[in-house]
Amino acid sequence: MAPNDSAETTGDAADEATGTMAGRRRAARYVVPVAVAGVAAATIGLVPALADSGDPDLPKITAQQLIEKIAASDTEQLSGTVKISTDLGIPSLGGLAGSLAQGDGAHGGSSADPQEKLTELASGTHTLRVAADGPDKQRVSILDSAAEYSVIRNGDQVWAYDSKSNQAYHATGDKASGHAERRGEATVPDGVPTTPKAFAEEALKTAGPTTSVTVDGTAQVAGRDAYKLVIKPKQGGSTIGAITIAVDAKNGVPLKFTLSPSSGGKAVIDAGFTGVDFAKPAGSSFTFTPPKGTKVTEADDAKTQRQAGKQAPEFKVPGGPAGLDRLAGGKGMKVIGEGWSAVAEIEAPGGRVVPTSPKSEDVPPAAQQFLDSFGDKVTGKFGSGTVFKTRLVNTLMTDDGKVYVGLVTKDALVRAANSAN
Repeated sequence: MAPNDSAETTGDAADEATGTMAGRRRAARYVVPVAVAGVAAATIGLVPALADSGDPDLPKITAQQLIEKIAASDTEQLSGTVKISTDLGIPSLGGLAGSLAQGDGAHGGSSADPQEKLTELASGTHTLRVAADGPDKQRVSILDSAAEYSVIRNGDQVWAYDSKSNQAYHATGDKASGHAERRGEATVPDGVPTTPKAFAEEALKTAGPTTSVTVDGTAQVAGRDAYKLVIKPKQGGSTIGAITIAVDAKNGVPLKFTLSPSSGGKAVIDAGFTGVDFAKPAGSSFTFTPPKGTKVTEADDAKTQRQAGKQAPEFKVPGGPAGLDRLAGGKGMKVIGEGWSAVAEIEAPGGRVVPTSPKSEDVPPAAQQFLDSFGDKVTGKFGSGTVFKTRLVNTLMTDDGKVYVGLVTKDALVRAANSAN
């Protein structure tokens, strides 16, 4: 294996390179008091497991050159199989997501609605098939042993279909444009990266003075030679230990994404292509006709049905460290700190975020049990509250109605809350 340049790239160089990347970057919307589950789901893309078959001998490349290679990649066509394993340290969301989001048909909603279905990716291991043909045609399918869930975009038409329930979701025109439009990216709700490239772009937005970016050798992913780009926080207090992105040596497409926690142990996200083809996918991949007997829900109806449920207020929260800075100045929100140790402070309308009693009727019993399972009572200058923990995102909800959230440790979160009071 040829040696690779592991010198740190400067913040300015990384910012300049990542600034050329195409595509809109949006924060996702999440429902309080399930902020932890929501943020966790937002940080998860449909990115695939490393098939390691030896370290290829590749020409030397610097970190800056590799970032520029990713930014310059113009690959618009691909198809492949993706595997993603996620261990956020929270209970499985498979059967609980409906209770948390007040969806899954509980209030007349569709089980095919992507806003509801994709929360399942926040835990466990999933196999997906993805395909893309330019910015207007994408497909992603989540497979299990007895069913398949697919989201298909073709121009201004978006369909989602759940074979298990035989339900479909349909959006047209402007409503479809709210879905992903990045090159080579399958379509899902705003703010959720759906390919290794999209996920890598989100991670690379953090590159700056508080970030170390290096090249650390080579690998093979899905039979293709790749360089390994490693992103690490320079600051203490972050829950992120390192992010490793395997980048296709030929076309610059990210093939694998691994996020390791600062606490050590199993990766929080371990995802990568197990098979990939950069040829033009078949046109039939992007066509869909609802099978006979399918219950079809239109986008406007789905939105109305979600709003009819008993939901807490929505907030925009960051999808990553860089997102905190972009949200600064928003109504009811400010950012404490910077870079990887940044924490968002959110003022809840009415001063009440999460019920103080386990018997409160404001939250379904299953959701309250879920919250209690990973909450710690804390006190400080800010008063008292509860820290809800995952291996990635921690959230402090104070008894006086404030929320502090970030990719930081429990102690760092409490310090941030203290500094704001």
